[in-house]
Amino acid sequence: MNKIKFKFMKTTKLMRSALYAAVLIVVFAAFGLGGCDKMDHYLINAPSNLQSRIDSIAAAKPNTGDTTYVNITTAIVGAEDNSSGWWTAFSDYFKIPSNKLLHMEFTNYTSGVNNWNNWNLALTNLGDRAAADYKEYFVLRSDAFGWGGKMAETGSVFDIKMITQDYPKTSDGKVDWDTFRTTMQGAKVTIEIDHSATGNVFVTATAVGTNGITMVETYQQPVSATADIVAFLICDGSHFKMKKAYLIPSKVTAIPDENPVSIEVTGAPAFLEFGNKNFWGSAKATVTFADGSSAQADSTDISFTVIPDMTTLGVKTIIVAYSKTKQGAYGKAVSNYYKLEVTNPVVSLEVTKLPNITTYYYYGTDPILFNTTGIVVTGKYSDGTTGVIPNATLKFGKITAADGAQTALISYVGATKTVTATCPLTLVKGLSQVGANDFSTAWWTAFSADYPVASGSSKTITMYCYSDNLANWHSPCTILRKADKTEYGVVRMDNFGWGNGYPTATRTSDWNWDLFQSGISGSKVVITVTNNGNNTADILYNVTYASGETHFQKYAGVTVDSSDLNCALVTEESYLVITQ
Repeated sequence: MNKIKFKFMKTTKLMRSALYAAVLIVVFAAFGLGGCDKMDHYLINAPSNLQSRIDSIAAAKPNTGDTTYVNITTAIVGAEDNSSGWWTAFSDYFKIPSNKLLHMEFTNYTSGVNNWNNWNLALTNLGDRAAADYKEYFVLRSDAFGWGGKMAETGSVFDIKMITQDYPKTSDGKVDWDTFRTTMQGAKVTIEIDHSATGNVFVTATAVGTNGITMVETYQQPVSATADIVAFLICDGSHFKMKKAYLIPSKVTAIPDENPVSIEVTGAPAFLEFGNKNFWGSAKATVTFADGSSAQADSTDISFTVIPDMTTLGVKTIIVAYSKTKQGAYGKAVSNYYKLEVTNPVVSLEVTKLPNITTYYYYGTDPILFNTTGIVVTGKYSDGTTGVIPNATLKFGKITAADGAQTALISYVGATKTVTATCPLTLVKGLSQVGANDFSTAWWTAFSADYPVASGSSKTITMYCYSDNLANWHSPCTILRKADKTEYGVVRMDNFGWGNGYPTATRTSDWNWDLFQSGISGSKVVITVTNNGNNTADILYNVTYASGETHFQKYAGVTVDSSDLNCALVTEESYLVITQ
């Protein structure tokens, strides 16, 4: 038998001993199988977990200079039949220190039903969604959409205008969503999240489809310059096969400066009484820069190129200018103007048109916020003339929570005295309430009772919704679940939902999306949940705005267990008064 020579490839010190043992096993096993006539068969008494040890060592990718590989424990994220609903399946948490860039690669799979049934990226302050102080900088969707809350410690605010994309377009210049959905099926996706030490994060997501189309989406936002940030992926009628993740040094060491391109003034007084010279009041100026971002200007950085003559009556024009770049350097100024009227003192007020909502449903004893939409208040001046007083210059009191006739106090604070009027209202007590009267209720913190829905029957719940009208989802959501709280799905009033049973649902509605958000508060909502008896359920919203306009939203065929179906209500930054 010829002499056998062993030659080993260069390995890391960490892996050398384990790989050496593995090679010996393979070599000696080969001797036995080859039947060498001058060598006895060898029995290797290797530990039973040797292979797992070798795999473990191989998986622990070391820090190789500028690249630190991250071990991926959840290789397949979400159900492989794309049945995972929103906020039910997540990737690992990926911590990104300051001055580091996280590089992720994965294959994206989608149900293909909606544009958002693909990857979703959350960027947060902590790697624990259940933590009391967990906060999200933003959630970015693969279809160039997203949302986020203000981070008090950094002032970071999500800005949808900062999303860019080069997705395929139709002949009229709009995004070709059919091609987008096709491209995302099986697309190789790379997401880079650069946590710059400048206090900004830069996201670049590149998807390469099996059809040869490449699509790029970007987003940027201020974040903490020093504290770690955390990223994770979220499924929504989709799943991902993770390939690799690693950290490298940030590519952004300095932020290019941007010039201001426009300034907008909001909240300035529409009129002032003679003798009051505070023509700025509580106004705010928002500056937009060349990169599309915007920020509120500090009042000390605003100049007035035209100062009105406040010693005479009449309409005045005020010109506002701002001359700082995004990073605070002085440059070419941008300007805008607003008008106000200097009038004689107001001596009395009168409600000349009632607000859209004059009947309030309530439960409990907390004061109720007065919705002033539609109200017209007329003032009488010292010279006997009259004029409409803008709502922005009035103060509106809260409504006492008590059954029957009530009033809301309206005040105008003048230069020398305060005048008042009252608005007549009617209050009706409901059966129960979900959410706080001041619209402070956070998501998934306040719920109604559970209502059982027997097989072959329906449950109807009637309520009035009061909302801050700042988002479509500040309105009632319906939860379908078992008696033990295991969820089938959650469906919102605005044609959106999630959950294991949701992908089978068919959605129909006749919403006027131009009016949906502004019409939520004061609307009467009748929700009917029908247990079809065949392991599916339907949910119907019949909505009547305070204006009298009516619309509906329906979800048909949500998968449930008909022998165990309950429904409940949840809401966010709004409250529901249930009347029957």
